[in-house]
Amino acid sequence: MKDVFKRRFVELDKDFGSIPITTSSHDSRRYVQDGKWEKWATSAQNLILAVFGDHSPHYKNFVKAYENCRGSEQRVKTLNAVFLSAKEDFEGGYVFDVDLRVSGEVFGDFVGLARQSLAEGYKDVAAVLACAALEDALKRYASANEINVTEKTMQDVVNALKASGLVAGAQKSLLDAMPRIRNMAMHADWGKLSEPDVSSVIGFVEQFLLSKFSHG
Repeated sequence: MKDVFKRRFVELDKDFGSIPITTSSHDSRRYVQDGKWEKWATSAQNLILAVFGDHSPHYKNFVKAYENCRGSEQRVKTLNAVFLSAKEDFEGGYVFDVDLRVSGEVFGDFVGLARQSLAEGYKDVAAVLACAALEDALKRYASANEINVTEKTMQDVVNALKASGLVAGAQKSLLDAMPRIRNMAMHADWGKLSEPDVSSVIGFVEQFLLSKFSHG
């Protein structure tokens, strides 16, 4: 995902350089024709939103500059200055939650399906969906915090997160029960797996995504 964002920043930076600036024959004012700067700005705003989120200074400042822009050279360049600030911060590694936030949205879909399946009486399906989302979420969170999870079991990942202090309090206590439930689900020990077990995994994943994967 970061590679896609990086490529798009470069493309839009190049596109801005090709936007023609026209000099008015009436007052010698330099401006960009309507439609030219809006097209670029819309794409730039979409990218900044995807990377930084709607609560970031980059996004807020870009929206403000866009609302005040009427196509004059100076104000269009102000838009570009905000865009370049976002580009520099992204390329400099000062955005820390892109992968987590995007992953969180995907995992959220899995959890939603798991909750729906459980409500419809498909306990086993719900267990597999919820446990798969949980294990992948834990591994992605660990990787984002520079913990090697290659070929690690879920229990290993849990232990590493606890040892690093990345989970604590009630979340830490609840997490201790998750590998057992995960193993029952992934080994098809359906008779040992209860609806409260599945519900507890779904609830834990929802809270984990909210606290670790959300933005703003």
